[in-house]
Amino acid sequence: MAAAIDDPLATHALGLVKAGDVVGLGSGRAAGAFVRALGARVRDGLRIRGVPTSEETERLAREVGIDLVGLEADIELTVDGADEVDGRLDLIKGHGGALVRERIVAAASRRQIILVTADKLVETLGARGPLPVEVLPFAAPFCRRRLDDLGLKPTLRMLDERPFVTDNFNVIFDCATGPIVDPPRLEQAIRAIPGVIDTGLFLGTAAMVIVADGRVVRELVRRSR
Repeated sequence: MAAAIDDPLATHALGLVKAGDVVGLGSGRAAGAFVRALGARVRDGLRIRGVPTSEETERLAREVGIDLVGLEADIELTVDGADEVDGRLDLIKGHGGALVRERIVAAASRRQIILVTADKLVETLGARGPLPVEVLPFAAPFCRRRLDDLGLKPTLRMLDERPFVTDNFNVIFDCATGPIVDPPRLEQAIRAIPGVIDTGLFLGTAAMVIVADGRVVRELVRRSR
């Protein structure tokens, strides 16, 4: 039998997975812990398949023995993390750089389940950190100017003194929004810039947010609007 995974969020999320499910596999620390826990269940005989949201998650899933499929599959649920969650269960994601594939896999799923620790809960999105915006490299100078015109103070994300490149071969501007008064309006304004691929605003996508405060875990369920 596989060793137990001592992660309250991952353990709780495993209870939502049924035999035969196709599961979207998110990216980042919380999602990575879930993938490891799911792999342990697979080694114990649970039959599921996974759809990874990043190359890093794909490598991890293969390492722990999860069979992988693509978007041709009918995805029951995606389990992912988030950088901020507000009271409406709207999210900021993308600090790990996988926002585009995370959005696509979530959209292809019946449910998006988000795993966070209590410190990720905010009253207003933008309160904890920057808003990532993924853009085409060709359009980067133009997008920087337009983002700056919106007052967002964009900073090109770097890695080892070179621009960070996503799995989609794009670059990311981290935008200092401060608390976002009207997330849908800001989302619309940013997406209207030619060359912008996606933003880290995930509005209305999460069906449930599972929150860990120490060892205590609770579920927050989206209310219908």
